[in-house]
Amino acid sequence: MIMLQDLLAQRANPDVPSALSGLFPQDTDPRALSFAAGSPREDLFPVAAMRAAFDTAITENGAHLFQYQTAQGNPGLRAKLAARIGKWGQVTTTADNVVLTVGGQQAIELVAKAVLNVGDEIAVEVPTYVGALAAFDLYQPTYHAVPLQADGLDLDRLEDTLKRHPRIKLLYTVPDYHNPTGITMSIAKRRQLVDLANRYDFIILEDSPYRDLGYTHVPLPAIKSFDTAGRVVFVSSLSKILMPGLRTGWLVADGDLLAAILRVRLASDLETANVVHAAIDAYLEANDLDAHIDALRANYRAQCAALVQGLTAYFPDEVGYTRPDGGFFDWVTLPEEVDAAALLTQAAIPQAHVTYVPGTNFYPNRDVHNGLRLCFTGLTPHEIDVGMQRLGAVVKQAVRGARPVV
Repeated sequence: MIMLQDLLAQRANPDVPSALSGLFPQDTDPRALSFAAGSPREDLFPVAAMRAAFDTAITENGAHLFQYQTAQGNPGLRAKLAARIGKWGQVTTTADNVVLTVGGQQAIELVAKAVLNVGDEIAVEVPTYVGALAAFDLYQPTYHAVPLQADGLDLDRLEDTLKRHPRIKLLYTVPDYHNPTGITMSIAKRRQLVDLANRYDFIILEDSPYRDLGYTHVPLPAIKSFDTAGRVVFVSSLSKILMPGLRTGWLVADGDLLAAILRVRLASDLETANVVHAAIDAYLEANDLDAHIDALRANYRAQCAALVQGLTAYFPDEVGYTRPDGGFFDWVTLPEEVDAAALLTQAAIPQAHVTYVPGTNFYPNRDVHNGLRLCFTGLTPHEIDVGMQRLGAVVKQAVRGARPVV
């Protein structure tokens, strides 16, 4: 076979794996329990209602539904999403500022494509969403890692970084029930972050696919709600609250940023998935989305509680973990001497038949090895308890091996 690697763009070099490569480990044992993929529960999908919505969309629109339409997407659905983020996020916007995308992932990639030149400086919270790193990596940026605190991004560290690196042009954050830690940014920090962006002249990419899935309170005001200069791009998705297979994300942007995003959108895929979006619009007309989300929250709340209870009961004191009050994930921090990836392949899978996502790929420089992400949404509370008991046993063994009692 002819080798064409020298003809490929550096960003697509197959010798440099994507941050998403090999992210979800497999265990074919019938006893296997997976805490890896961040997938919603299939039995909660509104399949019958969505089937009816597709029928309605096709009946009402006929052949024209399958024609070329618009790069921004179905105007009715955009208007509903603008109203939704106005109600639940306090963002004053209109359908004209909403762009429908192929999942939230495409929204992130479009912002990266519209903003980043090769070598540009960007700030990311650590750990951070691995899919965002995969999108940013294509543009070979210079990363600046900013740690998280219990109430979100460490703004003192961020400002210190901005002072030392004044060319930072983009900050990426997941403020609501963070992926991968479950942490939520406080209202005070959201307001302060926008103030920092105005003073140090950078763009905020606010990625918030989990904001509807809070277990103790209604969604907090979006960072975008404090935006006074059109420098915040809000991104969300319907994958976590409806169905991932609909591949429907959306963003809200203004002015020059919106124009730039639409320009790269035209070059990327020209149009949105019109048939799907018309069906989602019909679904929202005929159904109460908030009632559906209430049902999701009731189930996920119990699963989240089971995970935290299992971590408390079965894991050694040397291990730290977050206590999320929403979303899909919990973040576990092992002693520095324990490598989470090695633990997975050498003990968690072969001995405990439990899988998780090792934390290395959630860091831009892949330089932290003692963290792991657990997703609780795909398992019952009983399965979660069993899985945590199994995993806790191998973690205890690893900790004792790394820190033997003298």
